[in-house]
Amino acid sequence: MTTNASDLTRTLEALREEALRALDAAESEERLEAWRVAYLGRREGKLTLAMRQLGALSPEARPAAGAAANQVKLALDEGLARRQEALKERALERMAQAQRLDVTMPGRPVPLGRLHPTTQMLREVLDAFTSMGFQVAEGPEVELDRYNFELLNIPKGHPARDMWDTLWIDHTDANGERPMLLRTHTSPMQARVMEKTEPPVRVVVPGKVYRYENTDATHEWHFHQVEGLAVDEGITFANLKGTLYEFARRIFGPERRVRFRCDYFPFVEPGVDMAMDCFMCKGEGHLRSGGRSQPCRVCKETGWIEIMGAGMVHPRVLEMVGYDPQKYTGFAFGLGVERIAMLKHGIDDIRLFYANDVRFLRQF
Repeated sequence: MTTNASDLTRTLEALREEALRALDAAESEERLEAWRVAYLGRREGKLTLAMRQLGALSPEARPAAGAAANQVKLALDEGLARRQEALKERALERMAQAQRLDVTMPGRPVPLGRLHPTTQMLREVLDAFTSMGFQVAEGPEVELDRYNFELLNIPKGHPARDMWDTLWIDHTDANGERPMLLRTHTSPMQARVMEKTEPPVRVVVPGKVYRYENTDATHEWHFHQVEGLAVDEGITFANLKGTLYEFARRIFGPERRVRFRCDYFPFVEPGVDMAMDCFMCKGEGHLRSGGRSQPCRVCKETGWIEIMGAGMVHPRVLEMVGYDPQKYTGFAFGLGVERIAMLKHGIDDIRLFYANDVRFLRQF
């Protein structure tokens, strides 16, 4: 233990140099706190212990030694404050550096959604027809029997009603008319358009339709259709063939060939189903690979793929909406949007469209 003022003064000076060197080496808040306890702690701090020796000095030596001790304490307190501020500024600088925006770097990619494959296909179909002069019209999904069946030449009790598995609704509309149903096709809007429009008429009607049936790989209880209608003076079956041929080329490729065969639909006469040559096997019915031949699953070995039904508008349908069938003729067609997408993309199960599986949806 120091016993005189000169020895205590030298001890205090050495302590200051030691403490300041240790302070410069404190690179973190934790080490700085440890330094404060070691040198300035109230119980075991080195400066505290040194200053307690002032009581052992003579009264004459205490003022000078006390002043030296106070200077050392002031130096250490100021050094501690400077070091704390330096560490704080360094921490803020590191934080700012971490948060710094480099405008030369590419932006972080933002996850984006995408159009559903049915919506994509629907837009392609509508683009094809609108570019040929058709307008787009939409109608109600909850429809009256009169528009869904009767004005389409399917009166009550007609066997053709069995072609559509119907979801009926126990409801009366604003005019007190019933029965009502979830529309089985978008054709009702054709009758609505003709009731309010004088020829010429060229319209396509997209929308969701509903059928009361079990689901499987090729059937859904709800799906999307696009119905088309053209009415004017002098429209012939050749106009129908040319329009649908152009549609097939635009959707499936310019090299497509088409085929029309007789079919029955109550609202057209004559009625046809339209098919195109299989884009997978090029109409051959089988695929060649490595010198071997295997059946084409897309067209089921026929070489042809049916894509829609069509025909010339039945004269009775024209009469019921107030058109003169002796003056006007027209054609109509209808296609399933999901079916067109399945054919174009090689999808083998219609239920995939509505299963909400992102692994499927991300492919489109």
